Amino acid sequence: MKNRFILTPFFLDEPLSGLEAISAQDWYINKVSLPNVSQQLRMAVLYEPLAQKVSEMIQEGHRPVSIAGDCCAAMGVAAGLQRADLTPLLIWFDAHGDFNTWETTPSGFLGGMPLAMLVGRGEQTIPQALGLTPVQEEGVYLADARDLDPGERNALLKSKVTRLGSVKDLINYPLPPGPIHFHWDVDVLDPAVAPAVDYPAPHGPNDTQMEAVFRFLASLKRIVAVSVSAWNPTRDKDGRTTKLCLQLLQIILS
Repeated sequence: MKNRFILTPFFLDEPLSGLEAISAQDWYINKVSLPNVSQQLRMAVLYEPLAQKVSEMIQEGHRPVSIAGDCCAAMGVAAGLQRADLTPLLIWFDAHGDFNTWETTPSGFLGGMPLAMLVGRGEQTIPQALGLTPVQEEGVYLADARDLDPGERNALLKSKVTRLGSVKDLINYPLPPGPIHFHWDVDVLDPAVAPAVDYPAPHGPNDTQMEAVFRFLASLKRIVAVSVSAWNPTRDKDGRTTKLCLQLLQIILS
């Protein structure tokens, strides 16, 4: 299975400076002119070509690898998988839960809502615009999520999402059979090894621990799509976070 890369150099609906520097000549760069409408509709316009490319790549027998500036782009990947008639498990690595809705969010930050949106909770403008059927909570595995808002924590406790306290727990967890969509927010890493993120949270896994988990996931040979919420290039003055994350990405794609 050939890996095909899609780069969406945006943070939500705004261009993200510096992310295109990691791209190669054969990558698809998802840059579109966004209309003067609501933030949610702008993001839906941005994710429509992402969904279409994911669907095309799957149907061509390739594995799409989406890299974007935030976790909301995972909705475009999920929509593309559905268009290609795939219903994979969703494994979500993140320092945060991304499970807020307008009723629980203390900040009003849309970037704290994508996993909730994916499973049909709360704000649905983007999923509906993409034709995305809600992902079943029973098929979602959220690992780490060490930094949760109170209302978000309560929503997760009452949900059918499987919570794993550490990414390492996945190695011994009895996953059901079937293809996997693996989503990785790089802020799940401890800031000591990957500091160039917008919302750092202490006490995450280090590079060695993450490498072991990624090697395990790669060994399953079941990952059909990868979505990455990237580091912030403007914060990575020494390039250390970029280098580590690209190294880890190669492991999961091996």
